[in-house]
Amino acid sequence: MAANRSESMFQAFRTIWSRGGVLGFYQGLIPWAWIEASTKGGVLLFTASEVETAVTKMGVNAGAAGLLGGMSGGIAQAYATMGFCTTMKTAEITRHKQAAAGVKPPSTWALFADIYRREGIKGINKGVNAVAVRQCTNWGSRMGFARLAEDLIRTTRGKQQGESLSALDKILSSAIGGALATWNQPIEVVRVEMQSMSKNAVASANRPAKLTVLNTLAFVYRENGIKGLYRGVTPRIGLGIWQTICMVSLADFVKDWVKK
Repeated sequence: MAANRSESMFQAFRTIWSRGGVLGFYQGLIPWAWIEASTKGGVLLFTASEVETAVTKMGVNAGAAGLLGGMSGGIAQAYATMGFCTTMKTAEITRHKQAAAGVKPPSTWALFADIYRREGIKGINKGVNAVAVRQCTNWGSRMGFARLAEDLIRTTRGKQQGESLSALDKILSSAIGGALATWNQPIEVVRVEMQSMSKNAVASANRPAKLTVLNTLAFVYRENGIKGLYRGVTPRIGLGIWQTICMVSLADFVKDWVKK
């Protein structure tokens, strides 16, 4: 929906279904999503945990500590592992796959090799700065809002600062953090547009020849207005809630278990 901003959710669902049925919803899974998922979580958790612990010892409150930890972890994972993975996932999802004149569409590895041959390392990391801004604001907001929600729940429950919460309270706070963090959907739309290989995107006469975060933002706004910058936010709320529960609440339980 971020790439095809004129489509409704039903139309987007139908378009994806036409690209292979159920398998259409798993485009870009192998190997790009596998590589990304198996690496970015470790980078995020390690960096965010270290920064959050360090600034908490300096006397920073939980919300600000979560914000700083999440921002640091998001930037680290973007530049370390996510640039080429998100580029290739988006290219795989948006590129034209219909066979023309009996010619089979190139495989994902052939596409990767072609982009690298034409554009080098910059080509396969296209939009990485937008990814870094997205991840910085993503995880800074998710962790910051989640920690603030935890403090609010403690106050509501009559608990002391730092006192442990139940599993359901932790999950609730993470869900709040994940949902509120989707305020940055315009950055995600910009990231998708920069990495998109859809026919409409490539053929647009108004699309800048050399995309940057700012001129892509301006292009999307001119073409689709403020609504265009928030296309796809509904499914992303669900994704944000799920990821924050996994990477904040469950991560906290794992860290407590390891410490014991």
